[in-house]
Amino acid sequence: MPAHTARTAVIAAVAVLATAALTAPAVAGHPAAAGPSGGRGHERTQQAIEAAVRDGVPGVVARARDRAGTWNGTAGVGDLRTGRERLPQDRYRVASITKTFVATVVLQLEAEGRLDLDDTVDRVLPGVVRGNGHDGRRITVRQLLNHTSGVYNYTDDPDVQDTFFGSGFFEHRYDSWKPQQLVAIAMKHRPDFAPGEGWNYSNTNYILAGMIIEKVTGRSYGSEIERRVLRPLKLRSTSVPGNDHRVPRPASRAYSKLSADPNARTHDVTELNPSAAWAAGEMISDSADLHRFFSELLKGRLLPPKQMKEMTTTVSPDPQRPEAGYGLGLLRLRLSCGTEVWGHSGGIHGSASEALMTRDTRHALTLNFNGDWTGDSSAVVEAEFCGR
Repeated sequence: MPAHTARTAVIAAVAVLATAALTAPAVAGHPAAAGPSGGRGHERTQQAIEAAVRDGVPGVVARARDRAGTWNGTAGVGDLRTGRERLPQDRYRVASITKTFVATVVLQLEAEGRLDLDDTVDRVLPGVVRGNGHDGRRITVRQLLNHTSGVYNYTDDPDVQDTFFGSGFFEHRYDSWKPQQLVAIAMKHRPDFAPGEGWNYSNTNYILAGMIIEKVTGRSYGSEIERRVLRPLKLRSTSVPGNDHRVPRPASRAYSKLSADPNARTHDVTELNPSAAWAAGEMISDSADLHRFFSELLKGRLLPPKQMKEMTTTVSPDPQRPEAGYGLGLLRLRLSCGTEVWGHSGGIHGSASEALMTRDTRHALTLNFNGDWTGDSSAVVEAEFCGR
């Protein structure tokens, strides 16, 4: 997905499940909408989402499931103009959570013998990764999926930062982008490191992964996700929107400062063409669908054991932080209380999300902030898994 600058969650969220917090005017919270569990046992989670609203997030929706059942919590508003509250069934842009869907399809293709994780990128996409030290003959599919390829992150390009996230947003919000254009932007820069010699979160890796799916199958990566994941799991609130700039209802509005200044004007950024994110982060879903997807994935119902083992074999984004690991499109994090959770984070214009659960899938949390400049999602995660 297109990562914002330091304001957003992408690299930080993958490593430590934290969104960089900036001060912003507080928005009043609203009572939780209790699910079948009646809200019991999730009081600290509710307090944490209300704290995010006090920090300036317009609205939050959270869904937790444990042995007691399913709980839905909301705080703040989904529409600053009308005051409409957030709804548990809100759909939202899930951004980099798209990467887990993409990695799942790539691993399914490996299970079918149609590619190998140790294939070079150049074998599947000859000549695509070239320039300024990039060489697809030395990068494997596995290294794309676990971010050890060294390929430059196209959303770090200064012109992209201005066009996607800064002053150029309103002029370019409906522009359509081809994946080849996004890779070409990355190729203008030097690699971050030699393949396999480091770790850096690069959205370009998953643009290339989407292109690999299309080359191997002869179909769009989105249609493969729909055919292999969405329809079998009946994920009816989840979509791969392509060039469609709308978020299907029910949905809240999405808000951004489009600036590092926390006192800047708040903009409604709900409508945008997500092709700028493509296979790195264009998907839309809701909390219930995300719970079902990760639950079925971690139960081994989407991948054979060999590929599931590959997906859950992690590398350390930061040797100084061994509590965090990144597999193939899947994050592992050990929380302060020792509980280990798996899933992914995502941040895009006006939307910051988490989808996490224990490895046995018995305890899960999904959440979404409809603002991208403030709020501490890690506090909500800690409250749910460690605060009771």
